[in-house]
Amino acid sequence: MDNLELKVVKAMWGMTEPLEESFKMIKEAGYSGIESVLPDKDVENQFKELLEKYELDYITQILTSGDYLASFETQVERALGFNPLLINSHSAKDDMHYDNQLHFFESAVKIEKVVNVPIVHETHRGRSMYTPWKTVRLLNDVNDLKISADFSHWCCVCESLLEDQIENLEIAMNRAYHIHLRVGYPGGPQVPDPSAPEYRNELLTHEKWWKQIYLKRQKEGHSFLTVVPEFGPPPFYMHTLPYTNQPVSDLWTINLWMANRFREQIKRLSY
Repeated sequence: MDNLELKVVKAMWGMTEPLEESFKMIKEAGYSGIESVLPDKDVENQFKELLEKYELDYITQILTSGDYLASFETQVERALGFNPLLINSHSAKDDMHYDNQLHFFESAVKIEKVVNVPIVHETHRGRSMYTPWKTVRLLNDVNDLKISADFSHWCCVCESLLEDQIENLEIAMNRAYHIHLRVGYPGGPQVPDPSAPEYRNELLTHEKWWKQIYLKRQKEGHSFLTVVPEFGPPPFYMHTLPYTNQPVSDLWTINLWMANRFREQIKRLSY
């Protein structure tokens, strides 16, 4: 069984530095690429030039809305101009009728095969894949549908560490081709600091899931697996102190800590 390359990619979410400074920081920190939404049209050329200059892979994050399928198609088409390694989609909506969700994902898989770029669909609150059981129903009904595993959202929605979702988790992990390394807890999608000892159980639980996905893709003979430490900024993800709104942790630091820790864990798995 050959080793599977772990590509650790930096989310640009929460970074406020000028564009080139952000790219430089990401490269110097040892990340192999970036994940972000499509850039504004006025910086599109600069964005492409910086990807080439800093030799960074690009994972395009697309956010569907309105006419969800038309929105998906339009953004996928534009993403192709950036030669993405992967497209990660926030797909459809949690309150859509199931038949409409099914049509969306069947169509999305057909589009993926035509464009010949891997497209994964994120397990995200507010989207079709907001719970384990809804996701598994779609996975069972749509062949070749791939997910981006962000199980922190499921911990929040299910108000648990998914102890009663073992079978659904197994099915989901079988179809996971991209991972967001964010640690959730039964009350929310992001612990304040994954290195804090009081969140050790949550950290170890998520790492167990992530390593299982890595081993599944390795067993199948895939050449790489992309992972993104994706702890997010205030006000919706990073906790803040009352009255001052000061973040309780440094976003860059905890994402880099998570990236380095998971790299080391995969090294120990691989030898």
